Amino acid sequence: MSGAFDYFEILILAMLAVFLIYRLGSVLGKRTGHERRPSDMFPRSQEGAAGADDNVVSLPGRDEAVEAAMAAMPHGEGLAAIHRADPTFDPQQFLEGARAAFEMIVVAFSQDDEKTLRNLLSDSVFDDFRAVIEDRRSRKEKLETTLVGIDDVEILEAGLEGSDAVVTIKFVSQQANVTYDADGPPVDGDAQVVAPITDIWTFRRDTRSGDPNWLLVATRSPN
Repeated sequence: MSGAFDYFEILILAMLAVFLIYRLGSVLGKRTGHERRPSDMFPRSQEGAAGADDNVVSLPGRDEAVEAAMAAMPHGEGLAAIHRADPTFDPQQFLEGARAAFEMIVVAFSQDDEKTLRNLLSDSVFDDFRAVIEDRRSRKEKLETTLVGIDDVEILEAGLEGSDAVVTIKFVSQQANVTYDADGPPVDGDAQVVAPITDIWTFRRDTRSGDPNWLLVATRSPN
């Protein structure tokens, strides 16, 4: 009789384990479809976008009102010019995408992730980043960056160059950076020291392109 009860308990426990595995898989293993990828870093406004809901009708004068609102912003004339060339352009959505791109690029650079960088940088900037990565590899050093937070994202310049939209942004972030040599000890920086860092990055996008993403085309530090 005891053996029959033991078998029954084992069967119940096995069924419970299968149920828990199923529940964990449904919660942790499922992709929502909203994960951030390099290919959709910069979302586009649906206003004026190809493939938008055909039932949405743009009201007369709406574009003029949007451009007037943009023109009232800092660097608004440049923002309005970009919107005229690409009605899907939205400054707030652009800043959100730029913030996400900044985080991804900083992390990818510290991890020597050239594949991710290749999708987000222009050819010249990618070559510069790769040269630094290869120099680290040659010395068998490893960079460890902890991006604690981004305090400020501010547009410094905006406008059109031909059909290209060009926007320069100032990022102020809190970071801890330390470089380790092949044997482990740090050769530069301190993992325990978090410091404010200001970067000025310029993004560019061809407004005639169906690709909504912008490429980082220049980086510099404040003068």
